[in-house]
Amino acid sequence: MIRSSYRRHLTSFLSVAVTPLLTVLSPQVAAQEFQAGEPIGSVNEAGVRVPMSSNVKVYGSFHFSESCTFDPQRNLILAMNNGERGDGTENDGFVSLINPDGSVHTPKWIGVTRDGLELNHPLGSAIANGVLYTVDTGYVRSFDLASGRPLKAVPIPGSTVLNGIAVTEDGTIYASNTRSPELIYKVTADDEVSVFAQGAPLAAPNGVAIDPDGNIVVVNINDNAVITYDPEGEVVRIEHAVEGGNDGVVVLPDGTKYVSSVRFGSVSRIRPGEEAEIIASGIPSAASMCYDSVQNQLVIPLNANFALAFIPL
Repeated sequence: MIRSSYRRHLTSFLSVAVTPLLTVLSPQVAAQEFQAGEPIGSVNEAGVRVPMSSNVKVYGSFHFSESCTFDPQRNLILAMNNGERGDGTENDGFVSLINPDGSVHTPKWIGVTRDGLELNHPLGSAIANGVLYTVDTGYVRSFDLASGRPLKAVPIPGSTVLNGIAVTEDGTIYASNTRSPELIYKVTADDEVSVFAQGAPLAAPNGVAIDPDGNIVVVNINDNAVITYDPEGEVVRIEHAVEGGNDGVVVLPDGTKYVSSVRFGSVSRIRPGEEAEIIASGIPSAASMCYDSVQNQLVIPLNANFALAFIPL
């Protein structure tokens, strides 16, 4: 048996001797910097990381993807993924980069490490002026689109379930709060938070978009209304999708709107001045879609189905 005094001396010696060695071997253990993930690849027998060859396609890399947005500069889809969906504070959300054909570019771009990152339960997403925005458990978070590095986390006091998001060219953010209080928040580029719209005709508002005139378009889950507000918060138009239960809304440059129903699996098209028509159906849990302006297609996350759907236009 080792005497207690001997153990104390041995422990003290090991602490003095080993700590400097650990510092030399790993000086950044305590404070790692943020890192973004790399495109698909693996390390070969020689220990060199090799990018995946172009004759290989990989599909998947989603975990309850609620929304997507499209980066035309890189011609990539950014899919927002929730982690384990516990109490919303697990810090295991991530962003995948997906090629326009649905194959995987980078499985975990934002979220490959958690150093310098907090991303719990990202829902709606948008891109404006080189910045990726998302709503996440009481915050509007923003990331540099080029590097993935976190920029800001703006708290939204009083919010319950932040869901959809849209951003104007001047950096003004509009975010829906789907559960009581059912409303639309406005966040200025200076991070000033206010209530933009509240009460009828909102009915569990979800998807949010900006139309070509700078108006704010909102769709409801609890009915089929497609509501257009002017920047002052006045309702200027109410249209209707074919079905209710709507989650996503996309507005094209010509004013055509596409609305996805997460409850009933359809996509409605509303051309200016015309009645809505269904262009796709039977899509399970059709969530907050995005528009791929290069390939001219809609991309729709399928929530718990861990997949994306693609609709050529």
